[in-house]
Amino acid sequence: MPSVTYDDVVEALPRVRAELNPTALLEWPGLSELLGCRLYLKHENHQPTGAFKVRGGINLVGSLSESEREVGILGCSTGNHGQSLAFAARRFGVRCTIIVPQGNNPDKNRAIRLFGAELIERGRDFDEARDYLEKVVAPRGGRYVHSANEPQLIAGVGSMSVEIFDALPAPDVIFVPIGLGSGVCGTGIVARARGPRTKVIGVQAEGADAVSQSWRTGEWRETAEAATWAEGVATRRPAALTLELMRSVVDDVVLVTDNELRRACRLILEQTHNIAEGAGAAAMAAAFKTRERWAGQTVVCIISGGNLNLSQLPEILAAGP
Repeated sequence: MPSVTYDDVVEALPRVRAELNPTALLEWPGLSELLGCRLYLKHENHQPTGAFKVRGGINLVGSLSESEREVGILGCSTGNHGQSLAFAARRFGVRCTIIVPQGNNPDKNRAIRLFGAELIERGRDFDEARDYLEKVVAPRGGRYVHSANEPQLIAGVGSMSVEIFDALPAPDVIFVPIGLGSGVCGTGIVARARGPRTKVIGVQAEGADAVSQSWRTGEWRETAEAATWAEGVATRRPAALTLELMRSVVDDVVLVTDNELRRACRLILEQTHNIAEGAGAAAMAAAFKTRERWAGQTVVCIISGGNLNLSQLPEILAAGP
């Protein structure tokens, strides 16, 4: 199994920065007051795709061989990984096909198509869509880009945390949502090199905690369903590469409920006037849930994405403060 190092992240930086501006890292006084700490948000919702994964897509697609570019790329996604690949493929002139689950977020589907990719809907959830891709579509040809088991994705995503440490050299803790773990691994790799005392804490939904179970027990665990409305963290089984990396770069994993995710979405909207999708609010939900542990400390929450299906907004507002 290949690994990913801080040197890989450094190597990816020029490629990512040639296409993407750094995103804002802002302290929001209302959130700091509410949590009793210095609370910073890393605004990956301000990316041109609305999510952090575009960093990995740029690095990977920008590194493809000529033969790989000729055959095109394939990916499975609930939206943000798909947008990442579609965005990067358009930039580098590569054909792109994305498989999404049936009933997937329609706004994300539309964005994938607008970036020029072919979109196919199959399966009841992410894992069934991925099975369809691996068993039916990939054998026909094309460079399959797994959403986590790709060192260049993780290295590109790590540029996000380089920006954090460039702006804020010694955060006490960074919270990162976990779908399959590219974000938390990229963050952990950079933190171990740039701020060894910084704790890196992943966040999963209680109803989709296969990665958390596997990380805690040291055994491969899968769940029968991914019971969460936050599609960005709705996975039923881990990924081998990121799970292996997590064992050395992650300090803890916090589980949050769907109601806690909705309240965090509302809190971000109230205090910052930014929209976060469910997965994008997971870090904020976990920081709020564990706030007593971080009193007086410096806390960073990564808003990993802002691609909320706006039909969910009334339910978020109804969740209450």
